[in-house]
Amino acid sequence: MKKIIFMTILCMAGLATNAQQKSKVLPPIIDREVFFGDPEISGSKLSPNGKYISFIKPFNGTRNIWVKKAGDPFESARPITADTKRPISSYFWSHDNKYILYAQDKGGNENFMIYAVNPMDKKAAGQEVPLSRNLTDKENVRVQIYAVPKSNPDLMYIGLNDRDPAWHDLYELKISTGELKLMRENKDRMVAWIFDLKDKLKLAMRSNEDGSTELLKVEPKGFTKIYSTNLLESFNPVYFHTDGAQIYMETNKGDDVNFSKLILFNINNKKETLVESDPEKKVDFGSVSFSENTHQMIATSYEDDKTRIYWKDKNYESDYKLLKKQFKGMEVSFNNSTKDEMTWLISVYSDTDPGSVYLFDRNTKKTLLQYKSRPKMPIQDLSPMRAISYKSSDGLVIPAYLTLPKGIPAKNLPLIVNPHGGPWARDGWGYDSYAQFLANRGYAVLQSNFRSSTGFGKKFLNAGNKQWGDLMQDDLTYGVKHLINKGIVDPKRVGIMGGSYGGYATLAGLTFTPDVYACGVSIVGPSSLLTLLQSIPPYWEAGRKIFHERMGDPTNPAGEAQLKKQSPLYAVDQIKVPLMVVQGANDPRVKKAESDQIVLAMKDKNLAVEYICAPDEGHGFQRPVNNM
Repeated sequence: MKKIIFMTILCMAGLATNAQQKSKVLPPIIDREVFFGDPEISGSKLSPNGKYISFIKPFNGTRNIWVKKAGDPFESARPITADTKRPISSYFWSHDNKYILYAQDKGGNENFMIYAVNPMDKKAAGQEVPLSRNLTDKENVRVQIYAVPKSNPDLMYIGLNDRDPAWHDLYELKISTGELKLMRENKDRMVAWIFDLKDKLKLAMRSNEDGSTELLKVEPKGFTKIYSTNLLESFNPVYFHTDGAQIYMETNKGDDVNFSKLILFNINNKKETLVESDPEKKVDFGSVSFSENTHQMIATSYEDDKTRIYWKDKNYESDYKLLKKQFKGMEVSFNNSTKDEMTWLISVYSDTDPGSVYLFDRNTKKTLLQYKSRPKMPIQDLSPMRAISYKSSDGLVIPAYLTLPKGIPAKNLPLIVNPHGGPWARDGWGYDSYAQFLANRGYAVLQSNFRSSTGFGKKFLNAGNKQWGDLMQDDLTYGVKHLINKGIVDPKRVGIMGGSYGGYATLAGLTFTPDVYACGVSIVGPSSLLTLLQSIPPYWEAGRKIFHERMGDPTNPAGEAQLKKQSPLYAVDQIKVPLMVVQGANDPRVKKAESDQIVLAMKDKNLAVEYICAPDEGHGFQRPVNNM
């Protein structure tokens, strides 16, 4: 094993050695802990009354939640949670400022439970933090949060799949006591419950066995279908209108519709009114923000090469332009505010800056630095990320991002192809720890939005149907060819590394295009599409039909044969170069067996493979000790 580890490390290091020797102006090597260790502070939030700031910071070696008075220094903060096994990644304040609520699973199994802690509680004798109460203490149950009503801040509307692992029943949860009250038993394949601005249950979404999706009006004695999309269409209710009769909805319904748009949909008469679609006709509708006080629209945004914002509220637009002028060349995002929406925590970041957080007073227009998430990062040594595009094997234009090492001429460089996960997701412009880590060590990094990536329209998404390992893989291969033809990349020094679907693409790259890559790293990547589809979590049942449509249908001989052909496990003989496989033992999405079986197959053939399996992780690593 030591010999294999040495071979893999030598291969990866060897990709960059020549480039690093050619230039003496490379920035200094930045320690990996600066990239992948815990941020010193992250995830800050203002309490609704503005009296406190909460944030995430390591406590006893694990990321936990801390609280301080808004005007006090961060050094005066105190921890309010003390988890030692699993970092806390997200949380929120209750509307009445009484509780901080967070979700936590066990070892990455994604069976999330909801915890509540009163930050003002005193510590019990012998304890380092106040008591955190598990409000949904049920084994092998995954909680979903549907709504947190303002009309009664002591309530949450949640889903629990304790009765049926595949479907979530609707419950009312009382935060102060943990009392659960069943509101709706879900025997109708419901995937969402939607409440209006007065916290009344108005709508539900149902996933049918044929893969279609319906929007239902909740009636006293049942449901009435008011909107539907077929298997290859989608819609997403976003926010109720103040009239209570209309709801803002993103949709790409219609054979003649490519890019999704924002509409107002009347739930009584089914009338649709177009609100907005991309003015540049390049990407899907992105997102919309509303004032929680007036319920008026603040802005819409679209994720193109970079994010474009279209302001609807002139006062916010004025504030944004003021901040952009103050922080020249940086991106600015409004993160979290007080209840009156006059004091905000804002993030300021770029592709070469992991970001800083400021307190912004909309009355005085003053900003006050709160913290830098990674203050030890030498941002002057980081590399810009630029948008590029190229044509794939069938002429489809593939959008991508390229990060080049700083200080080295962009000629004959080693390259790491870094495909994103999903695959129904996308890469975007901004700070990327993997890209910066690799660029700092002399690599060019290619991040392609291959077909099946989201945000580029329905046609682009559907162009990837049943193309795992085929045209989707060509989209990566032709990105490598594009950079080789431009003289940027050395064809003999190309590696591939990715997680989830990116892990699959790594395995597919080494098996189906073995002459392209010199080495690969598969992180939680499936090796067999057949066993992957057979082992999806029960609560993914609503997506089974669309998986079969987009990947392949294992229930018929043709689909089974196609999926087998596209599974790297059955082409292990083609692997010529060292592979590293990384897995979380508790992964519910890509089970440990996916990595076990390809590692075993490679070892049986005496192929160079290194296997890292963390016993306390799931679908991707959270603990810094494992990331290191």
